[in-house]
Amino acid sequence: MDLTVYLAGEIHSDWRDKIQSLAAEKDLPLTFVSPQTNHDLSDDIGENILGEQPNKYYRDDAASGINNLRTQVLMNKADVVIALFGEEYKQWNTAMDATTAINNGKPLILVRPEKLIHPLKEISEKANVVTSSVEQAVEVLAYIYK
Repeated sequence: MDLTVYLAGEIHSDWRDKIQSLAAEKDLPLTFVSPQTNHDLSDDIGENILGEQPNKYYRDDAASGINNLRTQVLMNKADVVIALFGEEYKQWNTAMDATTAINNGKPLILVRPEKLIHPLKEISEKANVVTSSVEQAVEVLAYIYK
């Protein structure tokens, strides 16, 4: 049984690569999808497709519409969502994606460091599983196949 896993969270570190490597080591039949991880492309996509916008507000608005469409399509096709809340970057998109997964009834594995226990208590309560590392998240996925 192959599963599709949507990897929600910041796009500045290599945490997705770690999850994919760990899953490959365990020979798990998983396909991974995610938000656009090319930051420049994500910011530019609105103007790339719709043309130059009059100012930064409309530039961001055009890009966010296309990025949100991409996220919606890929998350709807996912069987499981892993949402990583890191310590270094603002996590608004992660919170939005985790909440979307919850509201759409997608199984959610939340990866969250100890220092974020309090600010994420409500999302944590709604997630199926809360882990403190990507390694633990992959172990949860592996357990599905045992």
